[in-house]
This record gives sequence, C-alpha cells and structure tokens, in this order.
Amino acid sequence: MRPLRCVANRAVAPVRVVQRRWQSEGRDDPTPGAWHSRAREGHYGNVSAPSLAKPGEERIVLPENYGWQDVPKEPRPLPPSPDLSDRYPGRVTIVTGGSRGIGEGCVRVFFAAGSHVVFCGLDVEEGEGLEKELNALGQENRALFVKADVSRTEKLKQLVSTTVAEFGRIDCLINNAGWHPPPKTIDDFSVEELQDLFQLNFVSYFALSKYCLPHLRKVKGNIINMSSWVGIHGQAQAPTYAATKGATAAFTKALAIDEAPNGVRVNAVSPGNIWTPLWESWSNGEPDPAAAREAGDRVQMMGRKGTIEESGRLCLCIAADLTFTTGVDHIISGGAELGYGVKA
Repeated sequence: MRPLRCVANRAVAPVRVVQRRWQSEGRDDPTPGAWHSRAREGHYGNVSAPSLAKPGEERIVLPENYGWQDVPKEPRPLPPSPDLSDRYPGRVTIVTGGSRGIGEGCVRVFFAAGSHVVFCGLDVEEGEGLEKELNALGQENRALFVKADVSRTEKLKQLVSTTVAEFGRIDCLINNAGWHPPPKTIDDFSVEELQDLFQLNFVSYFALSKYCLPHLRKVKGNIINMSSWVGIHGQAQAPTYAATKGATAAFTKALAIDEAPNGVRVNAVSPGNIWTPLWESWSNGEPDPAAAREAGDRVQMMGRKGTIEESGRLCLCIAADLTFTTGVDHIISGGAELGYGVKA
C-alpha cells in the first residue's frame, strides 16, 4: 500500500474578498503571507504560522506502516459482566429467535434486568429449557417461551395476543429471528430463495412491528431491529442476506420518523462477528476449525469476536437508557470496519 499523502490547501477566495474590501476602504493591504496563514489557521489572529514544508513539497508524508496495528493472535479477555438488576423492572419484552444466538443473549440480559420476557423459536426443547432455567432463578419477573415460525404472520399475531394476555402490555420488541444462507453468488441464488429469505428476515420484522405498535404506543415503548454490519458494508457471496439487512436499516429509519409523534422509538443494532451457534457450526465445518475461529477473531480491532451477552446489553442500553435516540443503527463490531484492508 502506498503511503498516504495530504497537502494542506489554502483558502484563497476569502482572502481576495477581504483584500478587496481593505482596498475599497483606502486602507493598507495586509501582507499576503499573514492573510494566507490566518486562512489556513481558520481565524484572524496576530500570529502568522508559516508552513513547515519547503516550497513544492507535501506538508504531511506518512510512513508505510502508519496506522497499522498488529492484533495479537490470542483472543483478548472479556470485560467483566455488569450488574443488570433493576435496569428494566416491570417491563415486558418480546424477543424473536430467542432460544439461541444473539436472541438468547437478549433474553438473558433483559430477564436479568427485571423485565418479563416472551421469546419465540422453533426448537421446543431449547426454548422450554431456557424458560425453565430462567424461572428457576427466583426472580419476580417471568420468562415465557412460545413456539412460533416468524415467517407465518398468523403466528406473529398469536405471539402478540399471548403476550398481552399473560402480562397486559408490551414495552419493547426485539425483532431478531433470521438466517444467513450459505455463501453463493447471484448466479446461484433463485428469485424464490430471495423471496423466502425476505419473508423470514424482513417481512417478519415489518409484520410484528405492525402488530405490536398499538400496544407500544400506549406505554411509549420501543422497537429494536436486529440488522447486520453487512447491511451497511456488504459481504461477498451474500447478496440476498445483505439485501434483507439493508432493507431492515432503511425500514428502521422510516418507521422511527412515523412513530416519533406517538412516543415510540425505533432503532437498529448491526452486529459484526458475534460468537453464536451459527459461527461455531461454520468453523467446525472447515478443515482447520481452530484456524477458522482465529481468523474470525483477527478481523476485529479488539482481537476477538463479540458475545451474545454483549449484544443483549447493547439492546438493553437502547431500551432503558438511550431515551433520546431513535432511527439510529448501532454498530457492535469490535472495530472490524476500521482501518485499511487488502481488497484485491
């Protein structure tokens, strides 16, 4: 990679305007050097600061290794988990896809914060197991698992009616359920595959938001849509998945505008590499699983993948603390998008 070069430009036009003004008033014209220095500094002071560069040379020349960080191969230790008790007490939260992965992280975090949590998924054994585990902790709030296929809108209506029947209100909706297909180019995806993925990854978000909003408006609640880092930056061999997440980001901003007068906030969370069962399954399918996991760690500036609990804590912060935030896409990526990378 060639070194970065930056040449400081001088604001000549404003200088000429001021020079003409001095001349029209019959006053002595200040020295051009002083005017150029003041324009470069951004204010009119008494000190002229000449450039350190010689004539004809760039003012700033960075070395080849400027900005390079050698990320250690060993994953860095996780920060300690904070005390979440009484962060969201008495509230009612719905989480789709809450039996595993990031959804499970959200369920655990919101339950620890004192919220009743209704979560759905397809695996009854996993879902009921998590429900039983959380309710055995002896807290006053409850966890409730509901089997539901979020691609079927009638199941989403049942999810809402069950929540209201059990708890009488809805304070927060976390649209999380979704799927990332195996890598393929557009030539290998069918139109039907794209439509099916949109039904699961996006239409379910739209539908459940629509069904929850009458209840969210009553309590001035909030919606959190799980988007993705690749919906912003793209991803190779993922044109369908990236498209669903780009749609999620745009939908979040548009809905935030419409619901602001009703006191409902709508935000998105865009995770990067989070250690989930999907990530584990992919790495275990590689010839060298340990090398695959290490490669995933080194993508982040922080030298590791994120956790499902960290993702859940970001959602809790949005729901409980960031009450002047709406229409914002919150990136949780460990700095994966920072710095230069090899592109070709």
